[in-house]
Amino acid sequence: MAEHKLPVLNAISEEIQLQAEIDALQKLLTELEQKVFAFESKLRSELANELVEVQELTVLYKKQKQAKKEKRLSQKQKGKNYKPSTSLKTVPKPAKVNISEADEKERKRLYREAMLYVHPDKFNMDEGQADLASEVTTKLIDIYQTGDLKALQDYHAHIFSGNTLVNIAEHKGVKVEQRSKSEFLKREKERLEKLIEQEKKKYTYKVLMDYPAPMTFLDELKLYYNDRISKLRRRTRVGQ
Repeated sequence: MAEHKLPVLNAISEEIQLQAEIDALQKLLTELEQKVFAFESKLRSELANELVEVQELTVLYKKQKQAKKEKRLSQKQKGKNYKPSTSLKTVPKPAKVNISEADEKERKRLYREAMLYVHPDKFNMDEGQADLASEVTTKLIDIYQTGDLKALQDYHAHIFSGNTLVNIAEHKGVKVEQRSKSEFLKREKERLEKLIEQEKKKYTYKVLMDYPAPMTFLDELKLYYNDRISKLRRRTRVGQ
C-alpha cells in the first residue's frame, strides 16, 4: 500500500513546490510591472504635449505622403502634356460641429487621455515603433477634428476596453483537464519567467536600474521628442 502512495506523495510535494515558485514569480512580476508603469506614467505626464504632437504630425505626414503618391499616379495617367500644379495638395479637415464650452473641455480630455494611452514609443527611443499606433491615432484624430463628442466617447471607450494595441499575454493551449496539474504548473512557471524577462528588457526598467536619478532621463526624452517634432514640422511644413 505504501509503495502505491509514494508516487502520489511525490507528485503532491512537487506541485506544492511549483505553486510556491509560481506565487513568488507572480509577486515579482507584479512588483516589476507596477514600478515600470509608475515610472512610465510619470514620464508620460511630463511629456504629454510632445507625445500628442508627435502622433498628430506623424499622421499628417503619412496623409501628405499618400496624397503625393496619388498625385504622381494621376500625372502618369494623364500623359506628357499634363501640367502639374506647383502647390502641395492639402489634406482636407473634416467639418467641425459647434459644441458647448463644457463639451469642448470634455473632448480635449478624452482625446489627450486616449492619445497617451495608445502612444507606441514606450520611451525606447526607437522611431520605427511610431508606426504601431498609426491606425488607431489616425482614426482618433479624425474623430476629434469633427467635434463629435459622442463619437469620441465611443472610441475612447473602445480603446480603454482593450480592443486596440493592448498586448495581452495569452496562455494558449493549456487545459488542466487534459494534462497533469504538475505539468500545468510547470508551463505556468515558464510563462511567468518569460514575462519577467520581457519586463526587464524594457528600456525604462534599465533606466530605473542603471540611472542614479532616473527622472534625469526626462531631459534626454525631451531632446529626442523636440528633435522629432522639429523634423516632422519641416516635413509637413507646419508653422511655415
